Amino acid sequence: MERMGSLMSGRIFSSTIPVLLGVLGALIANFPVSFLGNLVPPPLLSFMPLYFWAIVRPDLMTPFWAFMLGLLEDFLSGGPPGVWAASYLAAYAFVDSQRDMLAGLSGVGALVGFGVAALTACASAYVIVDIYYWRLQPLAPSMAELAITVIEYIAAVFALGAIHRRVVGPLRSDF
Repeated sequence: MERMGSLMSGRIFSSTIPVLLGVLGALIANFPVSFLGNLVPPPLLSFMPLYFWAIVRPDLMTPFWAFMLGLLEDFLSGGPPGVWAASYLAAYAFVDSQRDMLAGLSGVGALVGFGVAALTACASAYVIVDIYYWRLQPLAPSMAELAITVIEYIAAVFALGAIHRRVVGPLRSDF
């Protein structure tokens, strides 16, 4: 009976880790201190765990959590409400429809897959902001945000993979 209790608490803990990493990513990316003097836009750190677990374990990163992470990104970044929530949902829909293909990629192909998903999110945000303000915004900040997000995903995917293999995966196994 005690083993069942620890299994249940382990499952609950492991199911919250992907979302908590997304929340942590949003907090870090929108922290009001810039070490580079705002020369480089903050990456979409909350998007990285969303993408990773949407492919690896979609039962742990559902569209609801994609929406909530986007809403948190909207709230913390100070932009128009709903932009990142809708953009994350658009990217999640892309990942969900292409999951088998994206999960089969490795190396540079996996990075390109993430780049296309991040491009979906950034392009959606760009179009929504253009419609919201009813004028074309400069494209360079969005492209810089996309580029820095893809570059930082290279390091993040190793950390996310290690967390998945060492924490999420073992705690989710039955016995």
